[in-house]
Amino acid sequence: MLRSVNEITGYILEAKDGEIGLCKDFLFDDRLWTIRYMVADTRKWLPGRKVLISPVVLEEPDWRGCHFPVKLTRRQVEDSPPLETDAPVSMQHERSLFEHYSWARPLGLSTQKDEKASQENASPGDRHLRSVKEVTGYHISAVDGDIGHVEDFIVGELTWSLHYVVVDTRNWLPGRKVLIPPIWATSVDWNKQEMGIDLTKDVIKDSPQYHPSVLVSREYEVNLHKYYGRKGYWEQSSTRKFEM
Repeated sequence: MLRSVNEITGYILEAKDGEIGLCKDFLFDDRLWTIRYMVADTRKWLPGRKVLISPVVLEEPDWRGCHFPVKLTRRQVEDSPPLETDAPVSMQHERSLFEHYSWARPLGLSTQKDEKASQENASPGDRHLRSVKEVTGYHISAVDGDIGHVEDFIVGELTWSLHYVVVDTRNWLPGRKVLIPPIWATSVDWNKQEMGIDLTKDVIKDSPQYHPSVLVSREYEVNLHKYYGRKGYWEQSSTRKFEM
């Protein structure tokens, strides 16, 4: 099942023994376009503190009640490494986090060799870890001009892969939204906040329209990829799940 990231943001997070806060943001690996962490705002429970939660401990959400069960105790969350919200997530913080929870290393997490190289180059954090909130609003350009901006992402519930970028074309095609897989991006300038796609505006204009009020079905995905003449992600590799 595919879901909107904007829909999930704001869900109440429930540990095994009580509420721990709200889903505030997501951090993803920009090489794999896969979510590595949920950012939880602990609100009144731990005022002014945010913590990182791996998808390995996220259970099936209550979509109607907007609750997200988490396979952790409040004590585990409280004792987790503190997150400096104004700084990039360091490799050491990630290592400490996974040691604290005894989690397996996630796909894309750096090795000790990577960490040493980062320290030698005075890198403040993992340069491949991006915030969904940060990327929302990025401008997207086709080969022959601008088509709109990033409004949302569509994520897979099992793999936590960001399968689609929701593009708002309001300044070009008022009232129309389209889906484009981020792996089709030919360029991403993180400094200029721009993304390039190797498609023409005319091709995108006639693509299947996306309606936020309707869940993305496999039938829609098949028609979308058939329209563009490209294979779907489900045809290219086996489904990857997070495991403890």
